[in-house]
Amino acid sequence: MTEPILPRIRPEIAALPPYRQGKQAGPQAFKLSSNENPFDPLPSVLEALQHTAPINRYPDATAGALRERLGQKYGVSADAVHIGTGSVSILYQLVMATASVGDEVIYAWRSFEAYPGIPLVAGATGIQVPLTDGARHDLDAMADAVTDRTRAIIVCTPNNPTGPIVTSAEFAAFVDRVPDDVLIILDEAYAEFVTAPDAVDGLAERVFEQHPNVVVLRTFSKAFGLAGLRVGYAIGHPRVLDAARSTAIPLSVTSAAERAAIASLDAEAELRDRVSTIVARRTRLVAGLRAQGWDVPDAQANFVWLPTGEGTDAAAAAFVAADLIVRPFSGDGIRISVGEEQSIDRVLEVAAALR
Repeated sequence: MTEPILPRIRPEIAALPPYRQGKQAGPQAFKLSSNENPFDPLPSVLEALQHTAPINRYPDATAGALRERLGQKYGVSADAVHIGTGSVSILYQLVMATASVGDEVIYAWRSFEAYPGIPLVAGATGIQVPLTDGARHDLDAMADAVTDRTRAIIVCTPNNPTGPIVTSAEFAAFVDRVPDDVLIILDEAYAEFVTAPDAVDGLAERVFEQHPNVVVLRTFSKAFGLAGLRVGYAIGHPRVLDAARSTAIPLSVTSAAERAAIASLDAEAELRDRVSTIVARRTRLVAGLRAQGWDVPDAQANFVWLPTGEGTDAAAAAFVAADLIVRPFSGDGIRISVGEEQSIDRVLEVAAALR
């Protein structure tokens, strides 16, 4: 049979593997592969979803009500807030707005699995800067990597999938070294889980006001438990966010997502209690793994990192055999999300058997 003639695809896109979602779990398994919130939505959030606009009508393209609410929360104008379908969509928008062929985008590695594809889609070149010992960002090396071709830098704190944070002092020194015309994207998708007192907090410290080239990203997917509705946000200089809005797919944030996000902000105290529970489970999991001899980096998000190296695939198979769906990065390590209370002892049991 003759093969059909297909449209020509950019070689770098043809070679780019699609984003690989965490493996789905069966009915008896714990899904610890996608950093989701293990708790069901709050009743007040479910109630809000019953009153969304009819689905035969388009949503507000600007998510104006949510932008106003977040602006009030953080003391900025609505124009300084941008809403997207998860913070990763805003990452794409910002890079598309700033980088193209011949340009460079710097990010740490290993970090969020989607980062390598983002500059490629824009036609730019990704520059990976290895993590330091302790699986932390090497901000000095990232600043050293800046050239006249650098258009954007992504800083992920806490770092996904390894867990450590960037400190406030480290970030301040880093921003001072980066040229003002280079965009710095501070990806704080897991900020609500952070307990380290010296961690940078891009919103509390208002770094976007002192440095207009900094944009702070947050999401409702993790701590707020709205992963299935896909809603995240950016706060920064309005003109920078206007560029992101220009590259966004119109009408992508649904009315349901916007309403659920507002209801979640209304119930933030309850949700913070749930975050505290997850943090307590994380603390117990990290302590248990370290007691077994695992070299677990500082965990400041809702996951832990096992540096299993060349034994990663075999170790992941052992977890799956115990109905624990984890996220392996072959040859490197395994990320384990903090899930249901019953999953903690099972994770520790399997991990002990691997030592």
